[in-house]
Amino acid sequence: MDPAQRHVTRVRPKKLSPQPSVPATSPAMRALLAFDKFKDALSAPEACALAAGSLRARRPDWSLDSCPLTDGGEGFCEILTQALGGTFETHTVTGPRGEPVVARLGFVPLALIPPAARALLQIENRDSKIENSHVAIIEMAAASGLALLAPEARDPWLTSTTGTGELIRLAARPGVAAILLGLGGSATSDLGLGALAALGLTFVSATGELIDPPTPARWAEIARLEGRLPTDLPPLRIACDVANPLLGPNGAAAIYGPQKGLRPADLRRLDNEAARLALLLCRHAAQPDALMGVPGAGAAGGISFGLMAAASAQLISGFDLVSAWLDLDSRLAAADLVLTGEGRFDASSLSGKGPGALATRAVALGKPVHLFAGAITATPVPGLALHAITPPGTPLPAALRAAAINLTAAVDRTFDPASPSGSTA
Repeated sequence: MDPAQRHVTRVRPKKLSPQPSVPATSPAMRALLAFDKFKDALSAPEACALAAGSLRARRPDWSLDSCPLTDGGEGFCEILTQALGGTFETHTVTGPRGEPVVARLGFVPLALIPPAARALLQIENRDSKIENSHVAIIEMAAASGLALLAPEARDPWLTSTTGTGELIRLAARPGVAAILLGLGGSATSDLGLGALAALGLTFVSATGELIDPPTPARWAEIARLEGRLPTDLPPLRIACDVANPLLGPNGAAAIYGPQKGLRPADLRRLDNEAARLALLLCRHAAQPDALMGVPGAGAAGGISFGLMAAASAQLISGFDLVSAWLDLDSRLAAADLVLTGEGRFDASSLSGKGPGALATRAVALGKPVHLFAGAITATPVPGLALHAITPPGTPLPAALRAAAINLTAAVDRTFDPASPSGSTA
């Protein structure tokens, strides 16, 4: 669809090395503030800003380096684009239930992307045009996200990735060397078929009727696929830290369907229909059926599978890419201590992504690490100080409303020099 709105915003590049907030002559501790989002409560930049405000009030001689993190979900486009001084465009696209939503595209000059991140993107360096081009950044959650829907409107049978496909189509233009799509927070379980429809595939019934959008509620009507994606689509890279296959007990529907509104009684039906449509797509795109079992194929309701099958998309470790993009290793090496956190810190948080991965790296380097979270159920790790910010017994809605107050208070308590428990490390 043609955008109803387009607005370009330019931001200045952020320096990747830590910038002191006090005079250079001050004997400052250097603190790296690298928070992820507190889901439904605080964005990653907001969490970093709250921690920085607390530290400036209580440790004014400290040097602070704010480095918001992202896992591919909310904040992915903003954080990566702003970090390297890219530009934003604002477009109106189709939301998960067909309603118009406003979403942003980011464009970052390829020359400004750190070499380690460029290596992960695997962009072929064919000629000087590549060097003078950009990487387009898309956040799936901005067009097809669960947060865009009220709880009563969340239903994976009726939601579509059409808007994400529209953003991909808008980003595909001369001068774009690659499109980087961040997954996370999706409202959909449509195998990315809505996105593929926006990019040129058609889904047809046995009687010749066009099924558009191809939501799971209408999958039973689809008899064949027609059409092809544009041949000039830039290379598509998907930032993803999910290892789930498309189908089965660890697949997209079984693991992520319930949080999107899927009823337990409907799980088998959705998985069976997904298998049939996935086979149709593999046949149409001349891809092996084994693609359904690739780790990550079940990410974000299977959109990674759909884009791998039809658009030759490649999956990239989201945390590795973000770490390289933000030059996190250098910033970590320069820090004397680390503050990090997210909404919930559980056993899965230490599986190699986000604040858990950052904390693991920092502990291995001998850096003191303080991790703040709304709820903590993970087993304590030597060298990692865990701080649950929510008072015991607080109902979830109240905890979400008070997240900013609770995070600030927890950092205050931890680093107040007048407190017996105030930490200097």
